[in-house]
Amino acid sequence: MLKAHQNISPVVPHTGMSLYIHVPFCQTKCPYCDFNTYQGIETLMLPYLEALITEVEIWGMSLGHPVVNTVFFGGGTPSYLPKDSISQMLKSVGSVFAVDPNAEITTEANPGDLSSELCCQLLDAGVNRISFGVQSLDDDLLKMLGRRHDAAQAIAAYNIARTSGFSDINLDLIYGLPQQTMLQWQDTLQRLVELHPAHISLYCLTLEDGTPMQSWVKQGKLPEPDTDLAADMYHYAEDLLSRAGYHHYEISNWSIPSHGSKHNMAYWLNLPYLGVGPGAHSRLGNYRFWTVDSPRAYIDKVNQWAEVIHEPIRALDDQVLQDIFFVGGNEHIDADLSAAETMFLGLRILDGMDLSQVSAQAGIDLTANYHTQISELLDLGLLEWQGSRLRLTKDAYLIANQVFIRFLP
Repeated sequence: MLKAHQNISPVVPHTGMSLYIHVPFCQTKCPYCDFNTYQGIETLMLPYLEALITEVEIWGMSLGHPVVNTVFFGGGTPSYLPKDSISQMLKSVGSVFAVDPNAEITTEANPGDLSSELCCQLLDAGVNRISFGVQSLDDDLLKMLGRRHDAAQAIAAYNIARTSGFSDINLDLIYGLPQQTMLQWQDTLQRLVELHPAHISLYCLTLEDGTPMQSWVKQGKLPEPDTDLAADMYHYAEDLLSRAGYHHYEISNWSIPSHGSKHNMAYWLNLPYLGVGPGAHSRLGNYRFWTVDSPRAYIDKVNQWAEVIHEPIRALDDQVLQDIFFVGGNEHIDADLSAAETMFLGLRILDGMDLSQVSAQAGIDLTANYHTQISELLDLGLLEWQGSRLRLTKDAYLIANQVFIRFLP
C-alpha cells in the first residue's frame, strides 16, 4: 500500500471529478447487450469486491484524496451483488476521497431485485438516486429482450423505491425494437408518465456486433427494426413528455426541473472522471484509459499492483499507465481532440453551450477554431444561436452524429 500521498492538480482539478464503479455481474445476460457483463461467474463476486476496494483505495491515495462530485454504480446489475456490497464500496470511497456532501450517488437496479429492505440499505449507505432498466412495459417485448421482470414488477419496484424514500428515480426505456408497434410504445410511455418519475431515459435499439439479437435479425428470426417507425416513436415521446412537464435536456434524456443526471452531465461537459472495476473507462489529465475487461484478470492484476505500488502517481503519462497492471490501454488527448470532444459532447446538451464561457474553460477560442464548421451547420439548419448559446436545432436531434463528426480532427 502507498506510504505517502500528494495532490496532483494537473490530473484532478480542485473542482473535483466523478467516479464510475463498474459491476460486471448479471443473473442473466440480455440478448441485445454488449456491455462488459457476465452471467454464471458469481464465485468471483467476493474476490471482485475485495479487488475493487483495493483499487479505490490506491487511486484515492495516489491522487491525493480529490473531491468526488458524483458516484455511479453501473453494470451489469449492481442490485444483484450480495447484501451490503454497495455499502462497503461507498465506505471505501469515503475513506480515501473527499466526497462532496451534496454528491449525487446513483445505482442501477433490476426491477426484479428490489425490495423495501434493499432500498433502506441503499439509502442508509448514502445512495440518493436509483435507475431502473425497465426497457418496456409490454410483457411480450420484455420476454424478447430477455428481461427478468415483467411490467407489473417494474411498476411495483418503482412504487417500492418511492415509498422507501427515493425521490430521484430514473426509468430507462428502449424503442425501435423488432416487432414493436407504435401502440405498444404509446401505451408504455403513457403508463410511465402516470408514474411521474423524476427522470426518464429513452434509447433507440442498436444491434451491436456479436450480440444474440443481431444474430437473430441476420438469421431472419426477428425482423429488421424499422428506422422510420423509431423516429416516429421518438417524436411521439418528445410531444408527450413535454406536455407532461418534462424538460428535454439531452438528446436521450428528460427530467422534471432540477433532476437532470449530474453524473452524466459531467461526461457531456467533458469533466474528469475515474472508472474503477473491469472494463471501466477513465478520463484524467490528458489521458483516456480503460481497465482490462476480464473480471478474473482484473482481480489478479489489481492484487499484483497493490504489492508493488509504493509511490503516489504524481502525473499521468504513457509509461505510468503501462505500469499499472490492470490498465488495458490508453489514449492521449491532445489539444485538438480535447477541443473537438468539448464541442460534440457539449452539443448533446439541448439548451446549448455558451461558447465564450466554454472557451475560457477549454483555453481555446472555440468559436474561431470551428468557424467554418459552425457556419456550415448553421446554413444547413442543424445548429442555431440562442443568444450566446450554440445548440442543436430540433431537426438535428435524430441525426446529431452528422453534426458531431464535423468537429473531429
